Amino acid sequence: MTPRTQTPRTQTPRTQTPRALTRRAAVTVAAATAALLLAACGGSGGTEGAAGSTTSATPSASATAHNAQDVAFAQGMIPHHQQALEMAELADGRASSARVKDLAARIEKAQGPEIRTMTGWLTSWGEQVPKTGMDHSSHAGMSGMSGMSEMPGMMSGDDMTALKKATGKEFDSRFLSLMVAHHQGAVEMATTERDKGRYGPALSMADAVVTAQTAEIKEMRQLLGAG
Repeated sequence: MTPRTQTPRTQTPRTQTPRALTRRAAVTVAAATAALLLAACGGSGGTEGAAGSTTSATPSASATAHNAQDVAFAQGMIPHHQQALEMAELADGRASSARVKDLAARIEKAQGPEIRTMTGWLTSWGEQVPKTGMDHSSHAGMSGMSGMSEMPGMMSGDDMTALKKATGKEFDSRFLSLMVAHHQGAVEMATTERDKGRYGPALSMADAVVTAQTAEIKEMRQLLGAG
């Protein structure tokens, strides 16, 4: 009896159902998501990424820290600026020179906002804020200002009284002479802050004071020479 030859059965590829396709897509998405999460975890904690930049945006302590000199600068410069404003306010009704009046107006415009800024610093630091007013004698004993019997360039009560009584060209001459000395004192205080201070905004203000008031000193000396 001859053996019966069996013909090999051709297997038809199995068609995947929509449910199987959906399951495979879900697995692929999950794997990709896990890879992304691992990559994110590996770049956290302020380490540098591929571009070389850090992910941490926290400012360094040195950018916001202050020291005793910063406190002394603010506590000294507030009454110093305040007296300059008191002097400048007298010019409107007493000065005869339009240039003196213009200078006084610029002093008011610049130093008023600086007083408010420094007041904000002291308040945020929990330090004493100097009181504003004509009597500036009590400010020398404030925190951080030991060793300063009086602030450089400050006018005495007699100087202020004489300035109030003057008018016309006499006022112009007295105002310019007193303000030159006053500005020189402010530049000295600001220079000390630049050398010994730490707080960034205070150092920037000190730079501005030195630049602006040095230029105004030159201007006032020219006006005195022209008079």
